[in-house]
Amino acid sequence: MPHKAGFVSLVGKPNVGKSTLMNALVGEKLSIVTPKAQTTRHRILGIVNEDDYQIVFSDTPGIIKPVYGMQESMMSFVNGSLVDADIILFVTDINEKYDENDVLEKLAKTTSPIAVVINKIDKSNEDLVKEKVAYWEETLKPKAVFAVSALHDHNVPAVMQFIMDNLPEHPAYYDKDTLTDRNERFFVSEIIREKVFKLYEKEIPYSTEVIITAFKDEPKIIRISSEIIVERDSQKNIIIGKAGEMLKKVGTYARKDMEEFLQKKVFLEMFVKVIPDWRNRKNYLKSFGYED
Repeated sequence: MPHKAGFVSLVGKPNVGKSTLMNALVGEKLSIVTPKAQTTRHRILGIVNEDDYQIVFSDTPGIIKPVYGMQESMMSFVNGSLVDADIILFVTDINEKYDENDVLEKLAKTTSPIAVVINKIDKSNEDLVKEKVAYWEETLKPKAVFAVSALHDHNVPAVMQFIMDNLPEHPAYYDKDTLTDRNERFFVSEIIREKVFKLYEKEIPYSTEVIITAFKDEPKIIRISSEIIVERDSQKNIIIGKAGEMLKKVGTYARKDMEEFLQKKVFLEMFVKVIPDWRNRKNYLKSFGYED
């Protein structure tokens, strides 16, 4: 049998469930998932390998009008994933109000086959699902439209079959034992950032970056040091909390997930550091992995 391989990009607005869908398609939790918008900031590859095929999924940040330098970099990750894509999954929420013009502008420039994935249908009814399917068939004229619940794995296999049917013949792009292009340090920092998104309100998660300053893999334990970067002293106080209670909570939850992910005991140190306006400062964006 000929070998198939290709890049599949998941694009859409913030908070439509792209990360949940990619985790379901890959069968591993690679992208952090929270109820807040704009959780994903980087392009993250998840790779599915079998003897006769390799699918390279790209989870991308939600498409927005950039305000900060960081958001401009996030949108360049989206653009890069569209250029590479052999197949595009345009993910939309069943309850979106037909205002995805930002996304449609980007899709207009591609010649790759597009499937519309209408997500979160568990929060809807059959009539609205039929209406949305008809709307997208008419508006975008995609190769296919799928109504799914990525959270409950409903109809996700049908999306996978569409990918298999449209995957080009090509040798593998990565070694067959590769699951992602990211290293353990990246995922450890994402675990901490996920806890910040889940535990804090308002602008705190969006003003925060997590840097792993040390990762020492010893025979019985992995020692990790990290910095949570914020933009103002007031944010630092909120992150730490009264008598350090909030930071302790972040550390407890993060360490538990890290031990599950790394399959080893973890010792985690966390410090909070203020860097004013880091989201607009090119030198920091570069060192934090937002720019080449």
